[in-house]
Formats: sequence, structure tokens, C-alpha cells
Amino acid sequence: MKPIRLMSGFLTVGVWTLLSRVLGFVRDILIAGWLGTGPVAEAFLIAFSLPNMFRRFFAEGAFNTAFIPLFSKKLETADAPEKFANDAFAALGTLLIGFTLVAQVFMPWLVLAMASGFVGDARFDLAVFFGRIAFPYILFISLAALLSGVLNATGRFAAAAAAPVLLNIILIGAMLLAESGVLGGMMQVETGSGAARTGLHHGTVLVWGVLIAGVAQLALLWAAAARSGYRIRLQSPRLTPDLKRLAMIALPAMLAGGVVQINLLVGRQVASFYDGAIAWLSYADRLYQLPLGVVGIAVGVVLLPDLSRRLAARDDDGARHALSRAGEVSLALTVPSAVALVVIPLPLISVLFQRGAFDATDSAATALAVAIYGLGLPAFVLQKVLQPLYFAREDTRTPFRFAVVSMVVNIVVAVTMAYLVGYLGAAIGTTVAAWTMVVQLARGTSGMGIVARFDDRFRTRLWRICAASAIMGATLWLVAWALAPALITPGWRYLALAALVAVGIMVYFGAGQIIGAFRLTEFRGAARRRR
Repeated sequence: MKPIRLMSGFLTVGVWTLLSRVLGFVRDILIAGWLGTGPVAEAFLIAFSLPNMFRRFFAEGAFNTAFIPLFSKKLETADAPEKFANDAFAALGTLLIGFTLVAQVFMPWLVLAMASGFVGDARFDLAVFFGRIAFPYILFISLAALLSGVLNATGRFAAAAAAPVLLNIILIGAMLLAESGVLGGMMQVETGSGAARTGLHHGTVLVWGVLIAGVAQLALLWAAAARSGYRIRLQSPRLTPDLKRLAMIALPAMLAGGVVQINLLVGRQVASFYDGAIAWLSYADRLYQLPLGVVGIAVGVVLLPDLSRRLAARDDDGARHALSRAGEVSLALTVPSAVALVVIPLPLISVLFQRGAFDATDSAATALAVAIYGLGLPAFVLQKVLQPLYFAREDTRTPFRFAVVSMVVNIVVAVTMAYLVGYLGAAIGTTVAAWTMVVQLARGTSGMGIVARFDDRFRTRLWRICAASAIMGATLWLVAWALAPALITPGWRYLALAALVAVGIMVYFGAGQIIGAFRLTEFRGAARRRR
């Protein structure tokens, strides 16, 4: 077996994901500045979330959860992996074409399920209009996700990790074109002469940009797969024994994905009854998704194929080492990020987003949600570490049962807390449900043997990581207090925030090195291996 280089893979995916998230910030800053939290912004955010919700359900969630372990084992045993990839591509494409056509017809009901609070005002019709344009994105991005699975299973992570960058580049370009007036004539024909006053032309350009980005991402990964020796061809779908096996494994994962989406629906439904809340939660989500994407997604993407191949080769010691290092790296980068989100959410939000139509009230409301999400950040990342233990064994039923329990917890907490703290109930429900899922996943590994047990090095370093993060958090609080005037001064706030973040990074890594939470040479070694 040619092993996947874990640290090099984490770094590759993490760097590209970081770039994507930074560009995502730029995109959201433009949206917040030009659209604020008004009807067009909320309608676009709901429309954009529709294909992304089902993408997680079909692609990164259910389909790839089942596909990657099966493909990895075929790759390990040289059992016609390219043929299996072609059959899976044809089956998924056929399913999604049909689903997209059905969704066009039932779009009003989909919007109703996402945001029933929109009924009776302009946001509903606008979200339906935007949703019909954006929804075909699911076809292209889901097929791109399958190609990402092929590349990741072979240890090639760069192209798949770089693909999301295209989405943000295209959407930023669309916003700049809309603002420049280059597309003004076309958009007035589509949306009427009042579009410029309402921001409707920006929203319409954005949803068309989403569709174009899906095509671009699929083209990039199709070419990357071909360069790697896996030529995916268009063909008629056929039900082979391998696809039947894939469907049997994917079905519980699809149900689990449905449970996760119900959790998201609960949050959006709660938020839709509070003006501006969907936008507040969306921008808060964007901020905590930065460390989650850089760390959690990177770990999940690299760890699943590696564990699958090691288990197929009966390399239990190697699998345990991979799990422990994945957990160690995840928490070393996630715990301090969570502390920062809890300690300094308002400086982060106000400097990044507060301009134009996004005012101080929006910043304060979004910052509260950021702090609550920050409390759940380690749980979201630990899920990415623990779930591959099940998926690598082709066990998708157990995580489904755990997801159902977490869903019930989320619904009860979110709805109950909404009566007490309004829209923040959605964020609290999400965080509590995330920790509930982690506890269940950890307890469920008791019968998996040594493979599922973190080693002594992990346990020794965990408390030291927490201690270094606490030192950093106290320092951030003091420095933020000292820089408070500069953080609200237009000419200085970016420099002040950069200084605040730099101090936090230096204190954390300095304290971590001194007390033995990690060795900085480990990160530099991974960078050298990547080169």
C-alpha cells in the first residue's frame, strides 16, 4: 500500500480551503455592504442554501461517504476502480437531473420549508425566483464532489481543494460587474428599472454566478481526474452489483444527511420569524466556518480514504496513528480558534462586515451568534475525526441513529430557547446538538478495538492545548480592550484587528511550544514534505 501522507494532505487541503474561506469573506463583505440584511440579501441566502443543502445530502454527505471507502478498497486491490467511478458518475448524474427538474416545479414549497416566515412579503417570491436559477448548481457541484472523491482516494488533494476557490472568484466578479453597471442594461430588462435602488440586480447577477461557478468547478475536476489517469465518460446508467452495494451503504447516510438538513431547517425556520436574523446567522456561520473548513474539512477529506485503505490492508497500528494525529492536529488548531470566537466576536464582525447597509446593530447581533457557534466549533471538528471510523467500515447506520438523537436535541433546544432569547435559539440548538453527536460517536467506538483509541501522545497534549488556548484567550481580551478605540476608527481598524490576531497567534504558538502542546517543527516538517 502506498500510504497517504496525512500531514502533507492536511496542509494541502487546509491551505486551499483557507484561500477559499478568505475569498468567501470578501464575497460576504461585498454582499453585506451592498445588500445588508434586507429582503434581497435574505432571499439570495435562502436560494443559495437550497442547492448547497441538497449537495451535502447527495454528494459530500451520503454519496461520497459510501463511495470513497468502496473506491479506496477497489484502488487498494486493483479491482477496476475506474469502471466503478464511471458507473457511479452516471448513476448520480441521472438521479440529480431528475431531482433538479422536480425541484423546479416544487420550488415554492421548498422555500416554504426553508423559511415560512417569508410568506406574505416580497422575500418569498424573490426567493422562489432566485431558487429556480440557482438550483441546477446541485447537479454540477455534486458530480464535482464525486470526482473530488476519486482524486482524494488516490492521495491527490490539490485540485479538489482548489475547486471551491472558483466559486468565490466568480461570485466576487459578478458583484463587481453588477456594481460597475456593466450588466445594468441586461438586469433592468430582467428586473425592472427599480432594481438599482433595491439591490435586486446584484442578487440576480449573483444567482447566475452560482450556476456558472458550478459548471467551472466540474470542468476543473473532470480535467484533473483525467490527468490523474481516471477518464470519466458520459454513459447510460446501469445497476451493477457494485452500485447496489453502494446504494445499500448510501441509504442510511442519506437518511442521516436528511437529519442534518432538518437541523439546518429548524435553525432557518426559527430565524425567519426575526427580521434580519437569517443574514445574522449566515454571516456568523461564515466566520466559524473558516477554522472549521481549514481544519475539520481538511481532516475529514484526508482521513477517510487513508483509514479505508489501512483497514483494507489490516494495518491497525497505522490506522490508530492516523486517527490520533488527525485528532491532535484538529484540536491544536480548533480549540484556540473557538476561544478567539468566544472572546473577541464583536471586533471580528464589526471590522470585517460593518459598512454600507450593515450597521452596528447588525454587528452586535451577529457577534452574539458567533460566540455561541464558537462554543460548538471543537465538536464540529471532532465529528470529522470520529465519523471516518464508522464510514471506513462501511457502517453508515450507526451514525444515522446518532444523528436522529442529535436532531431531536436540536429541535427541542432551538424552539425552547427561541422563546427566551429569540433568533439565538437556533445557534444554541446547533451547538448543543453538535456536542451530543460527539458524545455518541465517541461512546460508539468502544467495540472497535485499538484502532479507535487515541494514543498516549494525544491524551498528554490535549490538556496542554487547552492551557495554551486559555493563555491566548486572556491575552486577546486584554489587547482588545486596549485597542478598542482603534478598532472603531475607520483609518485604523484593519491594522488594529490584524495586530490583535497576530498577538493571539504568537501567544498561542509560543505558549504551546513552551508547555509542550506541540512542536513547531512538526508543522514545518509537513510543509517541507508537501514541497
